[in-house]
Amino acid sequence: MKHIRSIVPSGDSAVLIRLEQTISSENTIGIYNLMSQIRSAKIIGITDLIPAYCSLMVCYDPALISWQSLHDRLKDLSSLQQDDITVTQRHITIPAVYGGIYGEDLPSVAELCGLSEDEVIAIHSGTDYFVHMIGFLPGFPYLGGLDERIAVRRLDEPRIRIPAGSVGIGGSQTGIYPLDSPGGWRLIAKTPVRIYDPASKDPVLFRPTDIVRFLPVSEAEYLDMEQAVANGEHVHIITEGGTSWGSGS
Repeated sequence: MKHIRSIVPSGDSAVLIRLEQTISSENTIGIYNLMSQIRSAKIIGITDLIPAYCSLMVCYDPALISWQSLHDRLKDLSSLQQDDITVTQRHITIPAVYGGIYGEDLPSVAELCGLSEDEVIAIHSGTDYFVHMIGFLPGFPYLGGLDERIAVRRLDEPRIRIPAGSVGIGGSQTGIYPLDSPGGWRLIAKTPVRIYDPASKDPVLFRPTDIVRFLPVSEAEYLDMEQAVANGEHVHIITEGGTSWGSGS
């Protein structure tokens, strides 16, 4: 991988592979491609792989493999040329109702950005977002690609309770709260889609490298969809597709 900066120890049973310290789709795709290569190599002693924005932690059992041996194996894998990486991406359309009781921070976001509420909605829903990782809460997607015109700081005082399905903006990212929880992102919309359902065969809707787009709907449409979801129906749209990345992650 062309963008690996270092492979260093992390405690006595982990190795940290560091990439360029930038949040980018190229980094994310490179990390998950490297994870796939490591799994395929079936290196005895590896116990876990933990991805982040700009790094991959490889956990191992020192009784089964030494730091130096693991370092050398990982270095060999990461030096492989990957000029024609192909990642199969899913494109997911998420319906959302903006503003009002569903997105109470929409007026303040518009004011902070010097835009009208309709302009904020048009910009937010007119962008394709890249899922960098899942974290914070089960199924919470960190969505990159937010238009800088609507990038706003988090709330000074986080809310004690944010309803599941709320769509928020936090700095240069947007995301969807999967559960009722505390949170400090500015809420602009709400989706009826259950992005985390522990009773489902696949409890987490999103995967890293997915492409997400929001579809504005009216309150009446939202309420109809909410009932449909309660009846076990899906109101989001998933399209499978392949994307070639020739930059060599």
